[in-house]
Amino acid sequence: MEQTIDRSRLFWASCLALLVTSLSFGIRAGILNELGTTFQLSATELGVITATAFWGFPLAVIIGGMVVDIIGMKRLLLAAFLFHLVGIIFTIFASGYWSLFLSTLLIGIANGTVEAACNPLVATIYPDNKTTKLNHFHLWFPGGIFIGTLIVFFFSKLGLGWQVQVATMLIPTLLYGYFFSRLTFPVTERVAKGVSTGDMYKALLSPLFIFMIICMFGTAITELFTGQWIDVLLRSVTDNALLVLTLTTGIMVIGRGLAEPVVHRFSPQGVLLMSAVLSVLGLYLLGHTSGNMIFIGALAFGMGVCYFWPTMIGFVAENLPRTGAVGLNFMGGAGMFAVSLYLIFMGGYYDNLVKSKIPAGVSEAETVNLLAEARKAAGPEIINVTLVIPIILTVAFTGLVLYMRSRKNAAVA
Repeated sequence: MEQTIDRSRLFWASCLALLVTSLSFGIRAGILNELGTTFQLSATELGVITATAFWGFPLAVIIGGMVVDIIGMKRLLLAAFLFHLVGIIFTIFASGYWSLFLSTLLIGIANGTVEAACNPLVATIYPDNKTTKLNHFHLWFPGGIFIGTLIVFFFSKLGLGWQVQVATMLIPTLLYGYFFSRLTFPVTERVAKGVSTGDMYKALLSPLFIFMIICMFGTAITELFTGQWIDVLLRSVTDNALLVLTLTTGIMVIGRGLAEPVVHRFSPQGVLLMSAVLSVLGLYLLGHTSGNMIFIGALAFGMGVCYFWPTMIGFVAENLPRTGAVGLNFMGGAGMFAVSLYLIFMGGYYDNLVKSKIPAGVSEAETVNLLAEARKAAGPEIINVTLVIPIILTVAFTGLVLYMRSRKNAAVA
């Protein structure tokens, strides 16, 4: 069995699949304003379309997590390939709100299916180094967003439309579909260790797991909402709003690549606490500064959210292994579901903020002039509202550090 499993190729094929997931986030973030203009969509409608990817993700990741032990990780990843392929093609030929809604939903389902299979796959093939390898795997999420934003930036400069930009995702999609179809997969770690399905579901009710699920709501919103909407929120404040996302994701790639010494030095819970503190600083600077200082804020924010997602999953894999693939995928599903709701709420809130800043009774010409100023003020206000979340996380992760320290001391005693 050991001889038939090529964990290196499985790992790199997983990274390609995650690259497609992240390219969809990066390219969508970059073309969001253009889609709104092309199809005459409001911020509320854009919020719903964007949220659709986050609805499909938790739906797929939770269902996938519940069936992955039964049907196997290979079948799940081949299903992800088909969803990605159809979703990307539908996006290229989109003609309005509902076609964008459907295509984004399909891509969201594909993204969730990738996570549902690849998180337990990485944890299974690297049982003694889970958090580090999950960080290495998940560096392809900001890595893909980084590449996606550069695709949007340079393709736009060359006059290549958003359809061509979306079509670039077909290349890694076809590659990972081919590789996974040829490789042999292990069973999940939970199945290999003989933990029963009943014991797995009992482990999901532990207070520590429930606490981590609640914290996942906050870490996911802090990272993904801000990244997905950065071009909308800061476009009126800086001429390089998309480059803010490029810088942030570039920092995240470097940080996750260097995860091993950081995680081993500070422990997963210590890393989460530092991440929350830096996220507070980064969001504060993004919401209260302008000009070049925004890029300092982006630097701090990128360092802050860098380790959130993979370390949350790694913490559960290491400290709550009996939760199995379902536990890992419930974490991802909870995070994406929270982001989907937050996107819808904030889309409407942003529209209302803009409207509230335009006095009643002004002429149409005056409204156009006032609209730019209203958007300039509304974007940072949304960031300031979101700032509350990592502040709460800082308190929560301080408690987690103290709890894990006391548990370790009790075990030693």
